[in-house]
Amino acid sequence: MSIYAKDTDPAFQAAGAKLGLEIWCVENLKLVSVPKSSHGRFYSGSAYVILNTVLPKSGLPQHDIHYWLGHDTNKVDSALASDKALELDAALGSCTVQYRELQGQETGKFLSYFKPCIIPIEGVYTSQKEHLNGETYKVSLLACKGDHVVHVKEVPFSRSSLNHSDVFILDTASKIFLFSGCNSSIQERAKALEVVQYIKENKHRANCEVATVEDGKFVGDPEVGEFWSLFGGYAPIPQDPPSSVQKQPDTPFVKLSWISTQGKLHPCQTDSLSKEMLETDKCYMVDCDSEIFVWMGKHCSVTERKTSISAAEDFLRNQGRSAGTHSTFITEGLEPAKFRSYFNNWPQMVETKLYEEGRGKVAAMFKHQGYEVKELPDEEDIQPFIDCRGTLKVWRVDCEKLSLLPASEERKIFSGDCYVVQYTYLGNERSENIFYAWRGCGSVMEDRRDAISHLNAIVDSTRGNPVLAQVMEKKEPSQFFSIFQTLIIFKGGMSTRYKKFIAEKGIGDETYDESKTALFRVQGTSPNNMQAIQVDPVSGSLNSSYCFILQTGTSAFTWIGNLSSTRDHDLLDRMLELLIPTWQAISVREGSESDIFWNALGGKADYPRAKEIKGYIEDPHLFMLSTTEGDFKVKEIYNFTQDDLTTEDVLVLDCHTEIHVWIGCHSNVRSKQQALTLGLKFLETDVLVEGLSLETPIYVISEGHEPPFFTRFFEWDSSKSNMLGNSFERKLAILKGKPQQLEAPKRNSWKAYSRETTPDGLRSKSMSSNGQRSVSPASGVSVSSVTSSNNHILFSSAPINRKIFTGSSPNGSPDVSFASAGSPAAEAKLPATGGTQADGNEPSEAGTNLLIYPYERLKVISKDPIAGIDITKREAYLADEEFQAQFAMTKRDFYKLAKWKQNKLKMALHLF
Repeated sequence: MSIYAKDTDPAFQAAGAKLGLEIWCVENLKLVSVPKSSHGRFYSGSAYVILNTVLPKSGLPQHDIHYWLGHDTNKVDSALASDKALELDAALGSCTVQYRELQGQETGKFLSYFKPCIIPIEGVYTSQKEHLNGETYKVSLLACKGDHVVHVKEVPFSRSSLNHSDVFILDTASKIFLFSGCNSSIQERAKALEVVQYIKENKHRANCEVATVEDGKFVGDPEVGEFWSLFGGYAPIPQDPPSSVQKQPDTPFVKLSWISTQGKLHPCQTDSLSKEMLETDKCYMVDCDSEIFVWMGKHCSVTERKTSISAAEDFLRNQGRSAGTHSTFITEGLEPAKFRSYFNNWPQMVETKLYEEGRGKVAAMFKHQGYEVKELPDEEDIQPFIDCRGTLKVWRVDCEKLSLLPASEERKIFSGDCYVVQYTYLGNERSENIFYAWRGCGSVMEDRRDAISHLNAIVDSTRGNPVLAQVMEKKEPSQFFSIFQTLIIFKGGMSTRYKKFIAEKGIGDETYDESKTALFRVQGTSPNNMQAIQVDPVSGSLNSSYCFILQTGTSAFTWIGNLSSTRDHDLLDRMLELLIPTWQAISVREGSESDIFWNALGGKADYPRAKEIKGYIEDPHLFMLSTTEGDFKVKEIYNFTQDDLTTEDVLVLDCHTEIHVWIGCHSNVRSKQQALTLGLKFLETDVLVEGLSLETPIYVISEGHEPPFFTRFFEWDSSKSNMLGNSFERKLAILKGKPQQLEAPKRNSWKAYSRETTPDGLRSKSMSSNGQRSVSPASGVSVSSVTSSNNHILFSSAPINRKIFTGSSPNGSPDVSFASAGSPAAEAKLPATGGTQADGNEPSEAGTNLLIYPYERLKVISKDPIAGIDITKREAYLADEEFQAQFAMTKRDFYKLAKWKQNKLKMALHLF
């Protein structure tokens, strides 16, 4: 802790010294620590103080304080929790952000600490051990709202509590029912299944059944009938009333007030806000209608801060504001992005960064204080995240055509041109591709547009889902340089449009040739990652942190900056050998330059001499993008995991120096060009108010084809990224213990274009009648295609076994799981003994390739039952003749019947 006053509550002793959550509860007007085993269990009659401590990639630990107030919390405990939160802030050096959380209206950040949810408990918290008294299990009905974080609220156990818009969980002693309103989203249903899993594991010790019920299903389904019987029988649910939620105005309501030491609000009359309006010895309230912020200057006392927070809380009560109005309390210098976004031109924050020479010491200091951190790595120790020994191909954009560069020239590019780069490498047992559109700083706008157009054409004509990237010169991501290994960027250009542009403008042609004076800055991290960048041949281009190569047409010099390293000197020698192998260069140390050297650069002039500090490493942020009726919205997902990459969504991983647009298979984004446009829109929005450049590199990544330099930001489970179905179907399969049956078969590896082939000669892709790309029979590959509910085509190199398990998808169709024939997953589904393979059966809902068993062994009451079959489809295992004899109809006719009729017939025959 930075500061620990004598009058600080003893409960806060050593608070913030460890990473993660610490929770205290008000009990008998005192704070008591809540043990970790009880984290996430909140009582509606109690007030809590929650501290979350994280250690970012660079910098000092960061703290967030939340105080949570239950619906039934009394005013004394509520006020005490507010005061204690401020006291904890002071103990931590007034370097925290504080949030007021009300039961049922919690912020997304708060809920992200307790995944999948919190379910408030009636009563008050007690630190004494509770004794179970063997009471009868209480049936409860829970309403779930939310797609990435879910608000769970217990509602009266009554049919009138149900509606068409939300998802509900009915928790009984022996079974948990999930009821999905017909207007609820797939994401909400999937998230509610996580809550079901949580309840099953924590309240039922994983010993209970789970049933899914869809709004509008009739009682003919036994589980549906069982669900409605608990409500006294089925009755239609009334239509939901029109939504009372008003659309937020494009320009949000914002009002600034100064808070006096007496707690009075004094409105500031202004049309717009600027940082200069906030004085460091005062407190202010920014009223944004749906949320309020209290800003406290660095020089304000604890008493003034307490008065300001109380004034803001009183303001909300007196104004009759909605309980959903969030309150955030911040100290000068710690302003979150949302707060800064309400101010015009808020200056970029200049924080104290970790200097190179002190990084190891700081890491050691963190270790001494108990933080589990590694020594902060030097840049040269950072390795690329993909295999950089793959195949590289480079095309130059020249109007409407692409010119393939020969292998000897593909690592020499010009800043006046644009290029399309294809890199093929071995990924997870298959070839993977990354396509870049690199646009030089001096290139013309038409070539830049054509580069993107050519890039999309190549990607659309390529099997699989390669990664696509848009890159601007001087903003290249490290991965781009890694795949080139050695890259030389010359001034000038070779494209027709560039030559025409400089001729029309009367600009001298800077295109490199050995007869001209040229200055190159040498940079890189290793011999496998080094670049020579041609810069203006003037003294001001020099920099003490780098080494340079100077060509004058008749002689050559190497210039070694005083702050350059031995690694830099090695790269200088290697690059000199590549750039001008036949020249004998004169080595010059900074400070010992001759007049000939300075004259070649037009005379001596000032240049940067200070140590160049390596960039501050920001932690990534994940955002969900949505475009509804032309309205572009961005929502941050806090404490993200791989499970937040839902297949129906489009998300952006903001890494500050580059962004990754991730496209779910079931999202409404149908092209990578559309994803690129969304990425640009995200950069324009600049949600974090971090000054993102529109030239920030953009990667477009498809679900199931995530490269390692993306997955490194997650604890990645590749089996999750290879599952079929929408997010609800996937979660349901996991809940039922059958996730392996949903794994997609491995995709065929494919070859990159041959060097003799250019995109100009590519045939247009064949399209089927439904708009999907068809597979050419000439490929020589046996292909099975399966159309999913949203018309995506899934390709497999082997036949597919299909099996239906209990439950239905949200659209009413059976849940289907797939596995490659011959794969372990497929073999696991075959019964051990006693069956013969069905062949030539009538088409049935139960699918193909099921085994045949006698009726007597398939009955529910059989004395010799078959193990390992799908018990909800017993009839599908009957031979055609026996099926006809028992049901008096063919399988084809049976599966044309309504579901309730099928179940009725099966019950009569003891097959249900």
